[in-house]
Amino acid sequence: MLLLASASAARRRLLSQAGIPHRVRVSGFDESALVDPDPIRQVALLAQAKALAVAAAAGPDLLGADGTPCQALVACDSLLSFEGELFGKPRDAAEATARWQRMGGRWADLHTGHCLLLAGEPPHGPSEASSRLETVTTRVLFAALDQEAIARYVASGEPLACAGGFALEGRGSLLVERLEGCYTNVIGLSMPWLRRSLPGMGLI
Repeated sequence: MLLLASASAARRRLLSQAGIPHRVRVSGFDESALVDPDPIRQVALLAQAKALAVAAAAGPDLLGADGTPCQALVACDSLLSFEGELFGKPRDAAEATARWQRMGGRWADLHTGHCLLLAGEPPHGPSEASSRLETVTTRVLFAALDQEAIARYVASGEPLACAGGFALEGRGSLLVERLEGCYTNVIGLSMPWLRRSLPGMGLI
């Protein structure tokens, strides 16, 4: 059983589609409290902070919100890096529109930090050198959109709920021309990373 330290429905769907039993426990960690100039390091540190917050509440048996003990805990955090700026979720429709006006026809990097803790571990996180604290990066080429297309997408409300202002698993799939790297990483959890990180849990 896996404990997912995230409220993300997209991450839950990835685990369910892969047949991985899981429970959820949300950290409530204030992401604005942690800022690092290196986006690759920032998302890793945010993922680690969320993991440690949930582990402190879940105890050594990593109890899910329903009291189910779990073998491992996974936390993630995603940011889009575009021309030196970091994009989390847009604050409002105006910001989402402005981003898409800039991003259309260009490349960006989607970084997802992953942190894994095992049941029974001491209450400190893995070392940064550990494969259990890792950032996975996927390059994304966005479609060039006219103003009408941008307005329709923003009006759907989808961009406001997603890091970078798009959801690859939703309407945003129409707006991505090409990916270089892990597909599920863009959705919020790299399943190849999870497979490599939990070789003893019989995921496949």
